Amino acid sequence: MKKLILFVVFMSTLVGQAQVLEPVKWSTSVNKISATEYELVATATIDEGWHLYAQGVPEDGPIPTSFSFQSGRNFLKKGNTSEEEGHTVKDPIFEMEIKYFDTKADFKQRIKLKGKAPFDVNGVVEFMVCDDTRCLPPTEVDLVFNVK
Repeated sequence: MKKLILFVVFMSTLVGQAQVLEPVKWSTSVNKISATEYELVATATIDEGWHLYAQGVPEDGPIPTSFSFQSGRNFLKKGNTSEEEGHTVKDPIFEMEIKYFDTKADFKQRIKLKGKAPFDVNGVVEFMVCDDTRCLPPTEVDLVFNVK
């Protein structure tokens, strides 16, 4: 019994000290372009020292940022998700030229309305982040865009 109590105390200490790293926070917004066209904006706010990879990275590199949007009867996707310019550098971890973002990045997806607003567009972003010494496993985050 004494060993069991010691084990529980040890595990509680480890769990209490463990940190969950979440160096990227996501937010969403919607811009009205015209009566029938809107722009969905996913903004990544990136902690200092971390970088988020772009949507297009070389083969054998990190997991690229990717977006998927749940189909809806109220809208059609127009084209692919666009991104800002970012930085292209020789990445020390992957030893290749890679585009990434630091501090903040906006990703934009245009949609054309088939019906009337308001409605929600549900999406998922998958991404990978690294600092100068380590990378975190790919992460998926649910996104909701409120079209009004």
